Amino acid sequence: MAKLILTHEVTGLGAAGDVVEVKDGYARNYLLPRNFAITWSKGGEKQVESIKAARAARAVASLEEAKQLAASLSAKPVKLTVKAGATGRLFGTVKADDVAKAVEAAGLGKIDKRKVEITEHIKSTGAHQATVRLHEDVSATIDLQVVAAK
Repeated sequence: MAKLILTHEVTGLGAAGDVVEVKDGYARNYLLPRNFAITWSKGGEKQVESIKAARAARAVASLEEAKQLAASLSAKPVKLTVKAGATGRLFGTVKADDVAKAVEAAGLGKIDKRKVEITEHIKSTGAHQATVRLHEDVSATIDLQVVAAK
């Protein structure tokens, strides 16, 4: 078992700044190459505090604010304009950053792109969904309306 300090939030494992123990292969082949974690050391313990402070600065302040934001995100669909071909197939794919920018442009609030989870690749126009983790206890589902740019 490898002892690691997470530098990014990993679904099902923990948040940035958490010290976790995972199997060696998972650490060596997935977490470390993608810079989701660093190996634990006594010097690394000092980094935990700075990682947690940065996470707290990005986090939604309170549970009530998160619930309010979740309600507003779920209330109406977000329109996303992207380049597409005549058949409705996109040139590329919709990324978490695109969703975060579209939410902000729609006036629904500012969300961190790292909190957006797109379960399946969005490669065509139409209605799609994405999930946003706003707080440890609150997540919202966003209805995305992907339309072709003229």
